[in-house]
Amino acid sequence: MNKGKPVALWITLVLIIGGGIAIVASKQTPVPIAATVTRPALSVSSIQPSIRDMPLTLNANGSVAAWQEAIIGAEVSDLRLNEVRAEVGEAVRKGQVLAVFANESVLADVAQSKAVLAEAEANLTDAHLNADRARQAGPSGALSKQQITQYLTTEKTAKAKVEYAKAQLDSQLLRLRHTRVIASDDGVISSRTATLGAVATPGQELFRFIRQNRLEWQAEVTAAEMAQLKPGIAVSVVIPNVATVEGKVRFLASTLDTQNRNGLVYVDLPNAAAQGLRSGMFAQGEFQLGSQSALTIPQEALSLREGFSYVFRLGKQSKDQAQVTQVKVQLGRRSGDSYEILSGLKPEDKLVASGASFLADGDSVRLVQR
Repeated sequence: MNKGKPVALWITLVLIIGGGIAIVASKQTPVPIAATVTRPALSVSSIQPSIRDMPLTLNANGSVAAWQEAIIGAEVSDLRLNEVRAEVGEAVRKGQVLAVFANESVLADVAQSKAVLAEAEANLTDAHLNADRARQAGPSGALSKQQITQYLTTEKTAKAKVEYAKAQLDSQLLRLRHTRVIASDDGVISSRTATLGAVATPGQELFRFIRQNRLEWQAEVTAAEMAQLKPGIAVSVVIPNVATVEGKVRFLASTLDTQNRNGLVYVDLPNAAAQGLRSGMFAQGEFQLGSQSALTIPQEALSLREGFSYVFRLGKQSKDQAQVTQVKVQLGRRSGDSYEILSGLKPEDKLVASGASFLADGDSVRLVQR
């Protein structure tokens, strides 16, 4: 229908006479029809895509693990465990006593070694005096060479016995020290196998602890992703419902897994334990690789339909109205509330700033200032 133009209509006069119908007059008469008006579907403001620097990131998954886990074992044998002074989860200091073995038999061995040493020293003193007399009597011929040699040999033997007795005493004193199990560094006990009353064997594991309570994130990445990383890169590690921790790449694994061809990246997490992280937690991380310029639009300009992202581009403006066209776009990176546009738009395009979800392709909109 043409706006504002008259439309010809047939007007017929009909009379009803005696139950019959008679047509009296009929003619074509032009009748003006009011012009149709398209009402805008929505009042909107316009924006244009902007070019801005966006961070380059790499996402990965992995587990939180101990930086170094140390084992504390028994260094004595055939002794009963009398005391256990540390439990799992307890923070310990270097030199702290974690467990104590029964030391009665060791004390007896120490006393015996001291007695043996005293006897050996006494014999050495006597042998030393006899050897001195033999040396003095040698020139006078009072003693034969064989006797002199015997005294000198006895002196050397007595010296050797003293050294042996000292070594035996040192060994027993060392056993005595080992009856007290000492923490080799600061840390947190992660496991305990020490059982009160058990008789230990040398090398038996008693405790395991995380050195300095220091944790790391072990991220699993592909070979192509690993090529983008290097030590020192900043990383943001997120443990859902726990905390977000900032760290740095410590080093990259020198080999990849032969099954899945992935490799590990080790990320230091300073003070992670204080923020609630524990070894074994699953974490997601984001490596900060720098920045790159990109064409971006705000999130509120997007409309998600049937799994695809769309925007509405404004056509030629007539007064304060314009028609919109639905445009499919491909999204890239996200930074805050802005998305990178990989395809579908040009920098000079004018778009509906918000309310795209309420529009359809071809709708008319009224433009207002923001």
